[in-house]
Amino acid sequence: MTMFLDMILGRKRVLVKANERLLALYKGEVIGIFGAGEHALPNRRGMLELERHDMNRPVFASAYEKPLFDTLPQVARRELTVLRTNAREIAVVERDGEIYTVLSPDQKLVVWTAAGPWTETRVDLSERLDVDPELMRRLTRARRGELVTTFVVHDGQVGLLFVDGTHQRMLEPGTHAFWNLGKTVQVRVVDLKRQSLDVTGQELLTRDKVTIRVNISAEYRVVDPLKAVSEVKDFADALYRALQFAFRQTLGTLTLDQILERKVTVNAEAAEKVRTDMAAIGVEVSAIELKDVILPGEMRDILNQVVAAEKQAEANVIRRREETNATRSLLNTAKVMAENPVMLRLKELEALEAIAGKVERLTIHNGTAGLMNDLVQLRDK
Repeated sequence: MTMFLDMILGRKRVLVKANERLLALYKGEVIGIFGAGEHALPNRRGMLELERHDMNRPVFASAYEKPLFDTLPQVARRELTVLRTNAREIAVVERDGEIYTVLSPDQKLVVWTAAGPWTETRVDLSERLDVDPELMRRLTRARRGELVTTFVVHDGQVGLLFVDGTHQRMLEPGTHAFWNLGKTVQVRVVDLKRQSLDVTGQELLTRDKVTIRVNISAEYRVVDPLKAVSEVKDFADALYRALQFAFRQTLGTLTLDQILERKVTVNAEAAEKVRTDMAAIGVEVSAIELKDVILPGEMRDILNQVVAAEKQAEANVIRRREETNATRSLLNTAKVMAENPVMLRLKELEALEAIAGKVERLTIHNGTAGLMNDLVQLRDK
């Protein structure tokens, strides 16, 4: 009976499930949005059109969006929630307490109100680009961090925040997040700890036309981070070049012998120039050391020969000095014995005793007239 009556009246009964919404058009016009239940809708000559929407897909996507808001604004406001941002806004959209999406500037999102509840948090990009740490963690968990850029500043470092190429402020150690929409955000991380820089294998020509290679080492730290990154492109490279130039200028005015003999003086002269240049860009240079002077192979051989000759000459001098001292000692001993014959005979006895200790038998010829003559005479007296 109901079906017969619907046919007479030109109606069609449509069933809508609890997780659905139905957008209906009749004769090309939007006639309404229908929720769960059975609905009798006009359908003369089959001119009823139906568009089903699953509430598990909360975004309202329909070619009839504008006709719906134009012809049935009250129905549209009841069933749908419109989220829109302006040119300088970002909106963090949450669904039932969880982040659902993030709207970029000048973006619109239409969702089914019943799929909520919906809340939004708006951020004015003209006032701040920072992302709250807690919000950043929530965005990461929701995998919605594509509109955010993060930077990490470690202990002993400082971060310089630049927005559209203009320095804004210093960033302390920690994780910092910024919206990456509308403006270009950059962070230059500068290490404030003391560091070392080695300049190795630098070739230069001494005043006496000898080509040598030197190894240089310097310790430095950044004392003015903003000046260090804004005055030069790379402050470490600037220090490297300053060391090169200063040592070339200094060592090039000295002979090889002066360089080998005056390392400390050479360092002091070069260091003063380097420290002055680097202080102008916010870098403090402390210890500078000329670590090695490397000579060509043939020059090393020549110097080795020179050193060997000098050592041989020193050895000859010492040997002659010792020989002279020994001769002088013998001469003094001889004078003493010449003046005291008894002393001479005692020495003879000492020699005889030393010889007798090494042989089993000692024979003395000619009695006491020889070796022991004076001793025997001394005894007779």
